[in-house]
Amino acid sequence: MEIQDDVEVGANSTIDRGTYGATRIGCGTKIDNLVQIAHNCSIGKHNLICSQVGIAGSTSTGDYVVLAGQVGVKDHVQIGDRVQVGAQSGIASDVESDRVMLGTPAIPMFEQAQVYAMLTKLPEMRKAIRRIENQLAKATKAP
Repeated sequence: MEIQDDVEVGANSTIDRGTYGATRIGCGTKIDNLVQIAHNCSIGKHNLICSQVGIAGSTSTGDYVVLAGQVGVKDHVQIGDRVQVGAQSGIASDVESDRVMLGTPAIPMFEQAQVYAMLTKLPEMRKAIRRIENQLAKATKAP
């Protein structure tokens, strides 16, 4: 395990030793309480990892990454520089630099905002579709 200068690790956090190589934590990174960083991870410089984040094995983050509370990251994922991941999000695949990600599975923030907006309209859309289906059924049965 390699922990560089000015790294802070909160209470009850776990950083696993590497299996095939070292687990690395970049300089200036701040790790909150109750964080799990698995084997062979490479965490970049000046990352901010909030409480209850879990990072699975062989994952790497770029520099200046923010993982908000309760984020989960799948194994063998690469997260680019300056990525921000919203609370309770799940990262299941690689993330390009300079992205803001939300949700599970995490997608770019703008797309996720559209999904959330549509979810609130689903009940009324369902009613409208049923009404249209009934009208269609009546129209096709008419002589």
